[in-house]
Amino acid sequence: MNSTPKNLQVIFEDNHLIVINKRPGDIVQGDKTGDLPLSEVVKLYLKEKYNKPGEAYLGVVHRLDRPTSGVVVFSKTSKALSRLNKAFADRDTHKVYWAVVKNKPKPESARLVHYLKRNTKQNKSYAHIKPVEDSKKAILSYQKIQSLDNYHVLEITLETGRHHQIRSQLSAIGCPIKGDLKYGFDRSNKNASIHLHSKKLTITHPVRKEDISFEAKLPDDVIWNSCKV
Repeated sequence: MNSTPKNLQVIFEDNHLIVINKRPGDIVQGDKTGDLPLSEVVKLYLKEKYNKPGEAYLGVVHRLDRPTSGVVVFSKTSKALSRLNKAFADRDTHKVYWAVVKNKPKPESARLVHYLKRNTKQNKSYAHIKPVEDSKKAILSYQKIQSLDNYHVLEITLETGRHHQIRSQLSAIGCPIKGDLKYGFDRSNKNASIHLHSKKLTITHPVRKEDISFEAKLPDDVIWNSCKV
């Protein structure tokens, strides 16, 4: 089930921001598929909520991969957009993800440093231990926080924001994310999702200049429902 103006999961809204809990399958911004993106859904929601005669303004600040879920921030003013764009570009944000993997990582917590090289034809990033041509340094820290019957739940803190970074780096240590065929998991999820969730995002409010955190509930499925929140 994708997001619509009627079922949109709004985490936070003020005059400057609107923060959404993205469902797996939602695409944040339009692409060649032609599917209605979450950005347009949010515009429709704002237009209906405030009875706007024209199109509502909405700025796309950052993105999540289509099969993932969790916190997505949009700006409601151009001033907020430019300030948030700078904050994300400068990595002045704190991002926490949860991922479900089949193989227990060894060690159970670590800081991973790889060099990711993106293949645009495959829409995939390859993790290397040492720098290679056109690669970008990628850093994250993970910690196993729970073991389920057949899977393990990891909490991940990002230090960089690279294309498919978590998916690629976890795959590189033998822990592909549940459902992620592209990065080595053995079977897909029925709804084409992967078990990667943007759990918490902390930013500096673009106008009030104070730190503000947003937390997204886990998707409603058997595996996520088994997790201790």
